[in-house]
This record gives sequence, C-alpha cells and structure tokens, in this order.
Amino acid sequence: MSDRSKKIFLALSIAVPFMLYCVYYYGMMISNAPFKFSEFESLDFKYGEGNNLNNQYDSKTGRYQYVNNHDSLVVKTVRLNKDDLLYLHRKAATLGFWDFPKNILGDSSVKANKNSLHYLIAFHYKRKSKQVLYDVAYDENPKLRDAAAQMTKEIEQRLADAEDRSK
Repeated sequence: MSDRSKKIFLALSIAVPFMLYCVYYYGMMISNAPFKFSEFESLDFKYGEGNNLNNQYDSKTGRYQYVNNHDSLVVKTVRLNKDDLLYLHRKAATLGFWDFPKNILGDSSVKANKNSLHYLIAFHYKRKSKQVLYDVAYDENPKLRDAAAQMTKEIEQRLADAEDRSK
C-alpha cells in the first residue's frame, strides 16, 4: 500500500466514524435539552428584603412593580423583547442556572440574614420550570453565590434597558 492509500484508509476507518458519532451524539443532546428557548413561555423575577418580595416582574404580562427611592410603589408595563429573553436564557445556561439548587439561602439564625435581600428567579417552559430563591447573605459556596449574583444583575440590567427603551 502506498502512503496516500494508507492515509485514506485511516481517515475512512477512524476519523469519519468519529465525526459521525460526534454529530449524532451532540445532536441528540441538543434536541433533548430540557430547557429549550423554542419552548420558553415566561420569566418571573421577584426581589425584596426578607420574605417581602415587593419588587416583581412577569415577562408574560410585562407588569413590573418596584419600590422607588421615595418608598412609593411604581407599577409599569415593561416588555422584554425576544433578544433580551434569548440573552437571559443563554446566560442562564452559561452560568449553570439549570443545575442550581432550589434554595440558595444564608444562615437564617443570624439576625442580619433574616432581612437580607432575596431574589426569586423562575424560568417557565412548556414542559418544565426552574425556580431558584437566592439570598444575598449566602456564603457557603462562592462559585454558586457569584453565579446567582451575576444572573440577578443580568436580569436587572435587561429590565433597566427595556424600561429606558419604553420611555
């Protein structure tokens, strides 16, 4: 056998089946993903001190209520566009939001932690939903805390941008 025919045989017997297997395997993984944007329905975002989650946003209705600097309740209609929702969906996937525990809470025996800021983030899909309650005073796993904090900052930033666009 010549060198050229050896290379062709090697490519056909090893490289091509490996590439086909990769395409098949990852194609199945992507198509069976539990949280697909094509099935996305809505995003709920609530935050406040302690168990009092006064500030709320629902992407299905666009209702956004929050307490401003003057302690008055402001209710607005703010619509996140499809690009914003796709960005948040992808950011959640990047940060590992789907693997977060249901509750990321700090030590409730400490008095300061009882009134710390809490965030409730919920992504709703046709077949599944993922809801996470995050306490800012959480200090057990720094990577998890940082990922949850980044997710809340991204949602707040997208809401602020959408609010500015609607003015």
